[in-house]
This record gives sequence, structure tokens and C-alpha cells, in this order.
Amino acid sequence: MMYYFDHCASTPPHEEVIRTLAEVMAKHYANPASLHRSGMEAGKLLDRARALIADLFHTEKKDWIFTSGATESNNIAIIGAARQYKSRGNHIVTTAIEHPSVYDTFKGLEREGFRVTYLPVNKEGILSVSQLEEVLTDDTILVSVMHVNNETGSIQPLAEIGELLRKRRGTIFHVDGVQSVGKLPIDLTGWGIDLFSASAHKINGPRGTGLLYVRQGIQLESIYKGGGQERGLRPGTENVAAIVASAKAFRMAIESQAERYERMHMLRSRLIACIEQLPELVLNGGENQLTAAPHIVSFSYPGMKPEVIVHMLEKHRIIASTKSACSSKDDKPSRVLEAMGLGRARAASGIRISFGDEHGEVELEWLCRMLPMVIQKLRPLERKESRE
Repeated sequence: MMYYFDHCASTPPHEEVIRTLAEVMAKHYANPASLHRSGMEAGKLLDRARALIADLFHTEKKDWIFTSGATESNNIAIIGAARQYKSRGNHIVTTAIEHPSVYDTFKGLEREGFRVTYLPVNKEGILSVSQLEEVLTDDTILVSVMHVNNETGSIQPLAEIGELLRKRRGTIFHVDGVQSVGKLPIDLTGWGIDLFSASAHKINGPRGTGLLYVRQGIQLESIYKGGGQERGLRPGTENVAAIVASAKAFRMAIESQAERYERMHMLRSRLIACIEQLPELVLNGGENQLTAAPHIVSFSYPGMKPEVIVHMLEKHRIIASTKSACSSKDDKPSRVLEAMGLGRARAASGIRISFGDEHGEVELEWLCRMLPMVIQKLRPLERKESRE
């Protein structure tokens, strides 16, 4: 038996979600844009899935489009908003710790001529709202801030940011909510969020399906050419089976969010206590329940390559990860940990543990028992580097 602690990268789909996917795929394979009866039936399923998502987030059905995942949602939202409103100004803002699908998109817009501000964060990975306010100008058309950081679990103060930006009618507020859906409460309208991205495979749904919330009144320039599906923002035949199964996964995740939060917070607290008993390890990010998501624990073993730790854990049937799965195969230090000011040694040796629905006391006990054994085996391999 393997103990899978890499839920930030991807999650095992629920059996109920798998059954729904298979049933819809077998029965409703017609194109939902077709005018015949089979196509209309597929279209109705698509409509019901969109209505369910809208109800879950207390929004309107027409506010949602289906995408292939959060990376595409982020690209559609950020590029679409920047290009659509460039006549208002060319200043856009994000943070230094965003997921590559946001950070690299801003880098691309920078090459197009947009002026980008990458906001710093403190050692807990939290940005300063007052510092954000200081960089805003009359030319600022877009601010993009992730809800929960995918490497450290740091929670950004979205309500405060939304309150600040609500006073600025010309500035659009985008949020990457991939790691917060099903883990934390989300108030899209109350927080003044204009654009919101999410992904099904992070909440026990199928891969290849994502969501993008586009508040009424917000216009996006389409980055694709093709048909008119999904308001022309994501043209192409919709994957009805995956969308219906994803809607079920979102429903299950959001309806059980409160219970999940309590259980995962308990697991996180106990794991942190185990890590603090090992002098070789140092925690990354804060321990404050209000500023740290319940399902993520990040730590470093300065002087040790993270892939060595990951492979050693795997020998003990524990699946963990280093940084974002999208960039885990490169050998560069974590951009996120460096931006938090934790130093190169810690940034080059970060390990992430992320919990899922199958985890309880038994799984945590195994992890806390094996971790000291792994560290003991690694001590002779430790490089003689100064700790930062």
C-alpha cells in the first residue's frame, strides 16, 4: 500500500465521479451544439452542470465557462482582461509567488509591453495590502492574486484586497482558486472577485476540466479562434461527460468543506509537531490557522537535494513532492520560497506534503513514524552547506 500525500498536484477521483463520467460518456456522446434530439439532451446536461456550479458559488449560471483546466482558465482570464482593457492603461499587478500558469502569463504580457508589478510577500508568504495600495495607479487595469499558494499553503487576504479594489472601477480582480476550493470558504461576490479559476482534478474530479467565473459586465478578448462555445472564450466541443462529472466533484467538495477543514487542520498540526522534533528540518510558511491552508505542509532540509528526499520517502511507501508539479522536474530552487526570503539553501530543498480525503490518523501515524527514519538515513549524505 502506498500513502499518497501529493494532493496539491492531483487527486484520486471519487468512485461516484468515475461512475458518472462513465455513464454520461456511454449515453450522451452527441455534440451538445447539435440541433437533433441527442445533441439537445447533451446540451441540457451541460446546462444543468453550469447551473449546479452557479448555485454552489451563489452566482448566476451565465457567469461560468468550462475550460480544460485552471491553467487555461488563468490564461483566458489574464490575457483576455489585459488585452481587452489596454486602452484604459497598461499596468497589471500580481505576486512573486504565483503558480507558473499565472506568473509566466504575466511575463508574456510584459514582453507585449504591459508594465508588470510583482508584489513581494513576507516570510509567511503573505502580501501586504497596504503595499498593494501603494503600487496602484490610474493605469492599473488588472490585479491577479492566488487564494492559497500551491507550495506553502499561505492564504492571501482576498476580502481586504477586494475591498480595496472595489473602490477602483477600472481595476479587475482575478483570483486563482485552485488550492482553496473545497478547503476554505469562498465568497466571490462578497469579496469583489471579477474572475476566478478552478480545476476539477484538485478536488477528486477528472483531469482536463476547469472553471472560469467571469462576473457580469466583465469583457474578455478571446485568445482563441473557432466556434462560439463558452461565450466564444473557449471554443471547441465541450466534454460533456467530464463536465458533468466535474460538477459532481465540485458539489461533493464544497458541501463537505467544513468537515474537511477540521480534519485536515488536525492532521497539519500533528505533522508540524513531528517535523519540529527533527533538527535537520525547517518549516516553510506560517503555522497560523488564519493564514495557512489546512491541507499543505512545506518543509526544507537545507543541504539536501529534494529529489533525494522524495525518492527515499517513496521507498517507505510515502508519495510526496517538491514544488509545483508543473515545474518539479527542473533543478532550480523554488521561486516561491526564494520570494519569501527564506534563502537559497531552503529554496533548493523544499518538500511538500498535501493531504486528501483518504487521510486520517492511520496515514498520519505512518508518515510521522517513517519521516525520522528517512532523515536518519539521509544524514550521512548531507552536503556541508551553511544553513539559512
